Amino acid sequence: MISRKNASISKFIIHKVGNKFNDTKNAFSDDTVEFDEASYELMLPFLLRPFGSVVQSYRFAHHANITLNEINSYSTQAFNDEENFVEISKNIVMHLYEQSSSAQIKTGDVLIVLFEGIEFREIVTSAIGIFKIESKVNFFQTYLENNSYDVLVQNGISSKKVDKGCLILNQSDAEGNIILSVDNNSYDAQYWLNHFLNIKYADDANNHTQQYIELCKEFSTEILKPTYGAKEQNSFLAKSIDFFKENEVVNVERFKEELFEEDKHKKEFEEYKKEYEGTKSHIIRNQFDVAESVVTKEKRKIKTDIKLDTNIQIKLDIDAPDASTEYLERGYDDEKKMHFYKVFFNEEA
Repeated sequence: MISRKNASISKFIIHKVGNKFNDTKNAFSDDTVEFDEASYELMLPFLLRPFGSVVQSYRFAHHANITLNEINSYSTQAFNDEENFVEISKNIVMHLYEQSSSAQIKTGDVLIVLFEGIEFREIVTSAIGIFKIESKVNFFQTYLENNSYDVLVQNGISSKKVDKGCLILNQSDAEGNIILSVDNNSYDAQYWLNHFLNIKYADDANNHTQQYIELCKEFSTEILKPTYGAKEQNSFLAKSIDFFKENEVVNVERFKEELFEEDKHKKEFEEYKKEYEGTKSHIIRNQFDVAESVVTKEKRKIKTDIKLDTNIQIKLDIDAPDASTEYLERGYDDEKKMHFYKVFFNEEA
């Protein structure tokens, strides 16, 4: 998460990126934008607002040497040589163009921005922002002609959200520069993160917590729900989140002991964890610190509804993980030849 309360834009330029696959060309600006006050006041929060809620960070990667990562090289140049900002920004767009190697990669406006006064973990620093605008929206423009107002439709950039963006902080740790990324138009997960930026998750508590929660979510979807039903799936997710909330450190063995009563369920989880690690090419640590901000964010995404084919839904409270075990029973009615849920309560709320 960043704070933008003291942030400012020191350099800003717009280019257009084409598509290598269908031979549409790039179009470059030769100079930076000079904002009027109204445009500046709208642009600054538009660009930085998405990063206020980002909890996970990335670091540059490369299969041979990190210095050969193109965006790592260009961002370093931009931080150290602001006079060549325009040429460096063109190189960034040309690198983006080289990654546009399929028909589904969209053309669009590319905004390259140098920010000052970005606050991250109580440290104030500069940052390079790279934003790709892929979608335009229609809007009405009114105008006066011959003493009467008329209307026309124009096409432009929506000020609600960016399609793709990254923020490369001029701040590093043992793994390198800290990078934040957003993608609200993720039609190709490889294109932006892996091919263009070539970044990987930081080896920190945020990543470890995120990966373990993702493991739990997929285990609940692929193993628990098909085998034991939606009630067991949702109960497991609620208890998992509760475990993360109650513990500052996650130990995998302790997690299994608390969440699974039967050995066969522990074994199912162990086997799925190995399969998950192989599929994702990622090793889940056996012990790690919990990132509370990640737990809070992921908790909001988890749906604990039981949707039935009789147009009835049962909503379980994720903050009450034991409620479904105590007050919800699943059974089968031989006469109707249908499954049923029995719900116990004292009074209607």
